[in-house]
Amino acid sequence: MELNDLLKHTSEWLKGTGPNADIVISSRIRLARNLSGYSFPHWASKKQGEEIFGKIAKAKESISLLKRSTVFRLADLDSTDKHFLVERHLMSHEHAQKKNSHAVIIDDEEVISIMINEEDHLRIQLMQSGFNLFEAWGIVNKLDDELGKALNFAFLSEWGYLTACPTNAGTGMRGSVMLHLPALVMTRQINRVMAAIAKLSFTTRGLYGEGTQAMGNFFQVSNQVSLGQSEDEIIGNINGLIRQIVDQEGQAREVLLTHNRTILEDRVNRSFGILKNARIISSQETIDLLSMLRLGCDLGMIKEINRSGLNELFITTQPAHIQKIENKKLSSDERDIKRAEIIRNSLKI
Repeated sequence: MELNDLLKHTSEWLKGTGPNADIVISSRIRLARNLSGYSFPHWASKKQGEEIFGKIAKAKESISLLKRSTVFRLADLDSTDKHFLVERHLMSHEHAQKKNSHAVIIDDEEVISIMINEEDHLRIQLMQSGFNLFEAWGIVNKLDDELGKALNFAFLSEWGYLTACPTNAGTGMRGSVMLHLPALVMTRQINRVMAAIAKLSFTTRGLYGEGTQAMGNFFQVSNQVSLGQSEDEIIGNINGLIRQIVDQEGQAREVLLTHNRTILEDRVNRSFGILKNARIISSQETIDLLSMLRLGCDLGMIKEINRSGLNELFITTQPAHIQKIENKKLSSDERDIKRAEIIRNSLKI
């Protein structure tokens, strides 16, 4: 697989399918694993980093779930390529700054991605569309078992899997769900919801994970600590919390439809009008307007477009994607013009 091949299909997590897909964009399970006998990446020598990369790349060839996957070494990618992968949620901002022995394994459907030598030797990620945490865990658990047979993971019976950050020790698991919560934002309930999430020892991040702010009413909710809990307990706790948030967002949408329908329809249709006619548009404005249009689509106010197509626009209008589509570097102004063109062509009715 070539990197540009990713432009030819929709990422699994953007398909707009699965349970509660109107509110839950995607479900993700991430496992942190390290090889026994080697320093964590931040302390490993260049030689050790290469040995770690070599062991993981070799092990990949024997893993059934990775038969249709490709290893991309970051040293072989330019800055646009790296940010393209970040925009597709296949690797982190932090990993994009690395090169040398750093790499990422991506399967053809973009369900599985594995960062090599990020904060840990392996960051194994599995993404599914909609509210599908248990299904995601079933797949990544099988992958983890296969990798564990091919690689000697650092593990102690009293601590579990050893990780670079102590909060990840134990299961090494982070479960996260990306939510679209425009009604809670519009009804000014979102701060109360976020405060309740924090009190329950969960964390909330923006569209692109750690260190990013919420954009377009998208929020990622995940567990903070994995030590002392089993995988099923972690997923069960996240599941319970997300169900409550989904219910609250659903109720807030009903309130808007019952008491503020005209205002809501006006905002949805204004967003649709701007997106269909704009000649220049920024990334931030695009995300905000698409968020409102997606809400209108999910509530049946806009019938001409589907959720999957809107989800795809959230990604294809990002800076690196625009440059990959055009196959050249573009200035900020050039990207704003091209972004508007991409949106107009996509929303032609």
